[in-house]
Amino acid sequence: MPGDLPPEKFLEQIENGQLSPFYLFYGENEFLLERVLSRVRQALIPEEAGDFDLQIYYGGKGEKVHPAEMIDTARTLPFMSHKRLVIVRRTDDIPTAALEGFITYLDDPAESTCLICVSSKADFRKAFYKKIRGLGRAVNFRNLYDRQVMPWIMRMAKDLGLNIEKEACAYLQQIVGNRLMDLSSELEKLYARYGETPVGLEETKALAIHSRAYTIFELMDQVSFKRGAQSISVLQRFLEMGDAQSSLGLLGMLIRQVRILWQTKSVIEGGGHASQVAGKAGVPSYLVDKLVRQARLWGRDDLEQAFEILYRADGLIKSGSQPYLVLENVVISLCR
Repeated sequence: MPGDLPPEKFLEQIENGQLSPFYLFYGENEFLLERVLSRVRQALIPEEAGDFDLQIYYGGKGEKVHPAEMIDTARTLPFMSHKRLVIVRRTDDIPTAALEGFITYLDDPAESTCLICVSSKADFRKAFYKKIRGLGRAVNFRNLYDRQVMPWIMRMAKDLGLNIEKEACAYLQQIVGNRLMDLSSELEKLYARYGETPVGLEETKALAIHSRAYTIFELMDQVSFKRGAQSISVLQRFLEMGDAQSSLGLLGMLIRQVRILWQTKSVIEGGGHASQVAGKAGVPSYLVDKLVRQARLWGRDDLEQAFEILYRADGLIKSGSQPYLVLENVVISLCR
């Protein structure tokens, strides 16, 4: 039975002109999903044909449009394009009984239409979702693993026309992590500043130092070196730019950093070489020496306690505690 289709394989189908009549887009990586959906629009619908051959529907109890009307639209021939594009958003909000009305269409779809159903989550116990996955048309937009971020950055830079060195891409991943929206923003700023001029590590650092992403990176560094006063100063700058939601993102970055310190310490104490840290911890090689110095400041008990502190803080913020006070206590505790 076919599994989910990775977004990059779907993009290959677009480039090769091999789009199927229908797909399901689902997953938590909303940024990547919307970028791919935009690529579909650009490939299928000329700008002047948008009012004629592009139709967007929304599922949900408050919507008046029934799936039968969506299917009628999907069976309508395109007017100014070679294909009609029908997008059904919030498919997961369509009642199960109504959703099953699509199944007959899936058995005999209009070849002149590309129907894309978009769901934040998909219940594959339901016949509709199970049918699409069984036909190999479910595209899963999951969050990227760390090892997938670098290739994504390089593809994104290429699409922008940005001539950026691999070392600079690795630096961006280090300060931003796998938050694709923030990575995209940093790449766009680099392109706006340098255009097609080659961009290396120094140019990237010079621009990134003024960004929110750099502030997070700086905080990770100060906490890892157990520099309490400096860490609090950077934390204050960070919190001036964000809200409770960004505070949860910061906790996630701190958890990731403690995990990297743990992995680094495990390699060194196990008799491994510094060169092995990059592979084990999934970090660029030029950061290894600094990570080794930082890891030596932490005992295993320190790292275990750090995980407990961070997970407890996550619960406090989610339950309504004031983010600044929670994070300030976290940073003080980690730097002791």
